Amino acid sequence: MNLLDRVQQNFEDSLATKLAAMDELPLLITEASQTITNALINGNKVLSCGNGGSAGDAQHFSSEMLNRYEMERPSLPAIALTTDTSTITSIANDYSYDMIFSKQIHALGQQDDILLAISTSGNSSNVVRAIEAAHDRNMKIVALTGKTGGSMAECLKADDIELRVPAESTARIQETHLLIIHCLCDLIDHQLLGH
Repeated sequence: MNLLDRVQQNFEDSLATKLAAMDELPLLITEASQTITNALINGNKVLSCGNGGSAGDAQHFSSEMLNRYEMERPSLPAIALTTDTSTITSIANDYSYDMIFSKQIHALGQQDDILLAISTSGNSSNVVRAIEAAHDRNMKIVALTGKTGGSMAECLKADDIELRVPAESTARIQETHLLIIHCLCDLIDHQLLGH
């Protein structure tokens, strides 16, 4: 396969993954957006976390909330737990990398806040620990996963929401996670502000 064919194949694979997700996830995405919107209306916030590309997605969501998505609106309370390098490295050094998000959630999370937990495999141990900490704080979880949902899927409660991309490729899952995040942002804005 030549380079141009590889580019075309990447586009085709990405489109196929998004179409499969479109068949399975719209109702859950809508439900997740309503859960987040209700929390924001009630004065709560969204904490987000993930590793690598998923950390970038957590920050992307937070920036869309704090600044704006496509509509002019007041800033919305969101914190990406992936951005404070002094906190992250001190927790990793003094305790363990598995606790970099959970310790922050125990300090910052409040009842009825939302945790947006992102992992393509669902097996990131620090994200699983974050979910457990969020449950300790009586927070609700919106989980973005892929593959089988992994350990994250196993520790979710009945009122949590898992948005599992039906794919095995990390790159295709990440691309679809970004689309889901944009859907959430769009629906949150629409519910808060209308047209």
